Amino acid sequence: MGNVNQVTPDGSLTYSYTKQKWTDPLSGNVYDVPVATATQTLSKTQKAIKDQNDAASLNLATLATSQSSRLNDLLGKPMDISKAPAAGDSSKLQLPQYQQFSGGPELATSVGNAGNITRSYETDFDTSKYEDALMARLNPQLDRDRAALETRLANQGLQPGSEAYNRAVDEANRTSNDARIAAALNAGQEQTRLANLANQKASFENAAQAQAYGQALQNADFGNNAKQQMHQNSQSATAANNALKDQSFNAEQARINAQNTARANYLNEQYASRNQPINEISALLAGGQVTSPNFVPTQGQSIQPVDYAGLVQQNYQNQMATYNARQQAGGNLIDSLLGFLPKSDRRAKKNIEKVGKLKGHNLYEFRYKGEPTSGPKHIGVMAQEVEKSRPDAVIRGPDGMRRVDYGRLFSAGKRDRKQR
Repeated sequence: MGNVNQVTPDGSLTYSYTKQKWTDPLSGNVYDVPVATATQTLSKTQKAIKDQNDAASLNLATLATSQSSRLNDLLGKPMDISKAPAAGDSSKLQLPQYQQFSGGPELATSVGNAGNITRSYETDFDTSKYEDALMARLNPQLDRDRAALETRLANQGLQPGSEAYNRAVDEANRTSNDARIAAALNAGQEQTRLANLANQKASFENAAQAQAYGQALQNADFGNNAKQQMHQNSQSATAANNALKDQSFNAEQARINAQNTARANYLNEQYASRNQPINEISALLAGGQVTSPNFVPTQGQSIQPVDYAGLVQQNYQNQMATYNARQQAGGNLIDSLLGFLPKSDRRAKKNIEKVGKLKGHNLYEFRYKGEPTSGPKHIGVMAQEVEKSRPDAVIRGPDGMRRVDYGRLFSAGKRDRKQR
């Protein structure tokens, strides 16, 4: 009903219908399914344009077919690259052998001993020897003057102890003391003069030593500067030689690269000459391709299919669950006969997952607590659930755990069903 016929200036679209038989694989019922066919018709002008395009495409395809025969001769011969320029031989490119830079010169770090510096000179300030020498010259004269004074005083009738006598003697003593003091002063001056002479001598000697040390230091600096300059010249020469080797290496490498570039250009030209006919034919063939019809989307009729695979899978799962439950029930029956009913108490189980039902009772997949997770799983009921509807099939053990008698539980179910 949704497929509407269309009429446009460029053409028309019409639908026609047929019926196709379809059989349901589950029920076997046969249905008539309608199948729509869409027919697109171009207008007279568009049909003429299409015919012209088809003719042009056919001509291009024909031309491509005739030109493709050239490829047999072109591709049947290998490419001749004997006239290609020789490639650069990189094995002849030798790495430069650089000169090693020499170590620094051994510089003079000392100038030797320029002489012992005079750190002290004669500073003997004991002037007694000079005083004694002066007094040795004065004492005879003082003694003569004293004897003359006493003789003169005696001639004058002056007695020792008299006032005049004492004044004369006191004056003579002062004169003698003045002479001694003058001698001491002269001795000190002499000592100072000698000390100044010693100082001048030491200063002269130290100045001479300092001048000699300075000259030695200048000589050492001059020698070190000369050595450093020579070392710098040697380093510069080494660097210049290494730079020349780098230039030579780069020039050789550039020559090899130029040879490789010339060879690559020649080969690219040969490849272009070989590929050009192929490209032309490919272009012609591309223009001669058949145009696919442009179908208009249509609204098809759909019937919801039956999930047959899902039904089969679910049926298989139910049958497998029933089989496992029966196997478990049989094993539990044997354990019951032997007095070893398995624990059906929920408290003794872990990883519990519901997998289905068997005769109105939920079946669960689980592991017993304490079992490794890699071990097989068990399938059974929960004693707490069974106890609500079939307390006669539940037994509580001495440990307080509930156990289900599967034989009683499912056999009773069979009897109930037979009675019904």
